[in-house]
Amino acid sequence: MRPESLVTDHTIYACVMGSRAFGLATEASDTDLRGVFLAPTPLFWGFDKPPTHVEGPADEQFSWELERFCELALRGNPNVLECLHSPLVEYADATGRELLSLRGAFLSRRVHETFVRYAHGQRRKLDADVRAHGAPRWKHAMHLLRLLMTAGDLLRTGVLTVDVGDRREELLEVKRGEVPWPEVEARMNRLTAEAGPAAAHSPLPEDPDRRRVEAFLVRARRASALQSYPDEQVVQGVVSPRRVGQT
Repeated sequence: MRPESLVTDHTIYACVMGSRAFGLATEASDTDLRGVFLAPTPLFWGFDKPPTHVEGPADEQFSWELERFCELALRGNPNVLECLHSPLVEYADATGRELLSLRGAFLSRRVHETFVRYAHGQRRKLDADVRAHGAPRWKHAMHLLRLLMTAGDLLRTGVLTVDVGDRREELLEVKRGEVPWPEVEARMNRLTAEAGPAAAHSPLPEDPDRRRVEAFLVRARRASALQSYPDEQVVQGVVSPRRVGQT
């Protein structure tokens, strides 16, 4: 089975991410498509496993296989968690809707470590740009501020809100380079420092609900195993009883 077919034929959830989901889009903004596909269970029975992710087939499109997506979300991966909370849902079948109903099961105080660690990595890149060119890439600086704001709000409220709301203009000023870098640095430092106390008093649980998520994954795999795939020769070959015992 071609990787693109997993996206076109087996997507369970699709959304728009990036600036459009964050409420930061301008006329020049791309449309970033993200999704989750459920690879047919018989594809896991052979030596060659289906991919954990697929780029395309459309421009700016990226999709994860369900198990990989759940693993990353349980670890508190910022990109994956925000995908699950996008306000711009393009598609969700019954399995996708069940995945959305589990959004809370993925959230825990671990997001403090993962979001801040990711922010530190991005901050190092910005600092390198400043040393090399005298200024950061302002778009990246804006998105780092947005991420730190999102992390703080999540830790304080227990709710992950992707759209920046009334902070839009404040962040776009950074993107346009209208805020001096020392001030942007000060904002980043303040938001990072505030995340620690917010995590200590967060309404989020200490750990995600791994058992609940795993039970969902097993149900999805079992349901897929019981389906027929008349148009997919690779799957037919894997499950065909005529192949069993042949030499």
